[in-house]
Amino acid sequence: MARLTVCLAGLGLALGVIAPGNDDAPPPGGLGGLSRLSRARTRSISPENFTGEKGKGGMATEGTGAKAARDLGRGFKISPSVKIKPGETFIMGSVEGAGVIQHIWMTPTGPWRSFLFRIYWDGEKDPSIETPVGDFFASGWGGYAQISSLPVCVNPGSAFNSYWEMPFRKGFRMTMENRGHEEQTLYYQVDYALGPVPEDAAYLHAQFRRTNPLPAKRDYTLLDGVRGWGHYVGTYLAWGVRSNGWWGEGEIKFFMDGDDAFATIVGTGTEDYFGGSYNFENQATHQYQEFTTPYSGLSQVIRPDGLYRSQQRFSLYRWHVMDPIRFERDLRVTIQALGWTKDGRYLPLQDDIASVAFWYQREPHAPFPALPDADALAVN
Repeated sequence: MARLTVCLAGLGLALGVIAPGNDDAPPPGGLGGLSRLSRARTRSISPENFTGEKGKGGMATEGTGAKAARDLGRGFKISPSVKIKPGETFIMGSVEGAGVIQHIWMTPTGPWRSFLFRIYWDGEKDPSIETPVGDFFASGWGGYAQISSLPVCVNPGSAFNSYWEMPFRKGFRMTMENRGHEEQTLYYQVDYALGPVPEDAAYLHAQFRRTNPLPAKRDYTLLDGVRGWGHYVGTYLAWGVRSNGWWGEGEIKFFMDGDDAFATIVGTGTEDYFGGSYNFENQATHQYQEFTTPYSGLSQVIRPDGLYRSQQRFSLYRWHVMDPIRFERDLRVTIQALGWTKDGRYLPLQDDIASVAFWYQREPHAPFPALPDADALAVN
């Protein structure tokens, strides 16, 4: 019998799934499974093949590249992108059957907070992934910063890449909503494989939140109301400070499976959770030091310019690829916003904090909180 251990594609994180006799399923992710043959069918949806059908790519006769290809004709990059009008929700792809999304690449124009990215699994009414597009790719402040992590890469210039494994059983629908005031362009490609999905493979979820400003002495909530069986796999934070001094003394807390006032997992500080220490300070320059690694990073520091850019802003990510936070019934995740007073006491902060929480669980999932309106989402 064939043995299949399902892994996060490209990440090497085994989910502990054994699927006997399943030669049609995609082989394990990572280099360890790269040599194994499979009868899974590789497909891709993009503006050059909206349906992902076999042998149907590059057939467009009209599109955003038609003028440039007017002397070459069909098959020469007629439809490399799409235009999305203000208020329009564009269906990037709608696929039927079982399989797994293995890679998403896209380049959106315009303000990234005004493009809302959603994925619906298996015909569900409410999306399992709902977040502004930049924040999904750990880029919440609307400007390019390189990220070289395992599940998310952001490459020159402003190219978003996701390698999160996303299984589906009946199909998926992927959309992009333009909440901005102008028509925007979207380039994208979604690579997936069709084939059987093991019974205990869970669905990826991603939820955006923002509190601006955070009320004093109140913890920021990254995730709440999760019910079911699953594991937490990632945190992205876009943190805008509103005061002088160090802002990262707060502890992240994971309340799981009935925890009430006190959590089971409590970190020792914000920079500690994101894999750094001592304020992320470069001891030679005495400045914040950006870094991007496979599992954690301070990928962007936006510094004051002495004029209109008055506050510091930070992008931080932490992927629980090697250390997923597993829960069986429920999960809530919070983080404190703490600085220092001049006399050496903790100072509760009132910062601008936005986040995306990533987790896997079985469906159905609890409905997400409503996203803020366009003005409340905007980066100003």
